[in-house]
Amino acid sequence: MTYQAVLFDLDGTLLDTLQDLADSVNKGLEYLGLPQHNTEAYKSIIGEGRENLVFRALPENHRDNETVHRLLDRLNTEYAIHWADHTHPYPGIPELLDDLTAKNIKITVLSNKADDLTNTCVSKLLSSWHFTQVVGSRPSVPNKPDPTASIQIAKQLDISPSQFLYLGDSDIDMKTANAAGMYPVGALWGFRSKNELLASGAKAVIKHPRELLEYL
Repeated sequence: MTYQAVLFDLDGTLLDTLQDLADSVNKGLEYLGLPQHNTEAYKSIIGEGRENLVFRALPENHRDNETVHRLLDRLNTEYAIHWADHTHPYPGIPELLDDLTAKNIKITVLSNKADDLTNTCVSKLLSSWHFTQVVGSRPSVPNKPDPTASIQIAKQLDISPSQFLYLGDSDIDMKTANAAGMYPVGALWGFRSKNELLASGAKAVIKHPRELLEYL
């Protein structure tokens, strides 16, 4: 198969956002007088949008709607201020993006992070590269693992989904890629384990970003 495009997940794939997300949620939990989590624990909590993030971060006996929305509001406030304190591209990502650009491979982004913030992250931290499409969570389109947004990206580029490599770090990404008809590649530098990625449908897993070039 000749691949013409790559669809990237954002958090845990292109950008290491873990510390800033963990800190922002923990500040919200502290504000509510509830127990916090260590940074590593957030690897299994992040991935399905902010409402799911705060729901999972709360103790089971505090997951009522009022508390969820109070924590969500606090997260939004904290993260708007601190989202770039520690966030940065993973090692090897700049070189991979350089290589893909040199090969005239289209590069795109799909995230469950809010659409405006997804675009801000890419424009501020990945501005050296031209992403043909950058898409985040929008009320009008279901979040991943629903394949609608990824299929829309393929249609807008006039490229068959089967000609996309999909690089992500979570079970959500692997399910999305398979549902969309794209080739799912798991990023082992992200938030989830090799076993989880393979069990969720990854057809390949890579330890370093530039290993993706082997599949072109």
